[in-house]
Amino acid sequence: MTISYRPAEDLKVLVEEIVCRAGLDYIDTSRVLCFRSRGSKSKRIVARCYSLPKIWQIGLGTDAHYIIEVISERFDKMSEEERVKVIIHELLHIPRTFGGGLRPHRGYVTNRAINEIYSRLRARR
Repeated sequence: MTISYRPAEDLKVLVEEIVCRAGLDYIDTSRVLCFRSRGSKSKRIVARCYSLPKIWQIGLGTDAHYIIEVISERFDKMSEEERVKVIIHELLHIPRTFGGGLRPHRGYVTNRAINEIYSRLRARR
């Protein structure tokens, strides 16, 4: 079975809500695309964040864009809290420069950071 991808408007709405309510205003949500995939052979991955590297931006004459992909078979079975935390995790990979790179886990994408942002979201509901 090959992997299939489809746009995920529900995730896009969630991304916009998290960015707005958590103060992640350096993220331009108009340049963050969301997809749901089916058929991945990965065993542990729930979601991925992709970037458009600088060389591609120059070659295509466009600005940086990011894609958040969720693996439908795993992500859709999660509770709402877990889903929100997964999306927060993926958004934390996007650097403040929004230039096309990705932040590593170490020092940036941590459970502590995810839980702090999640707590802020819950407090503002």
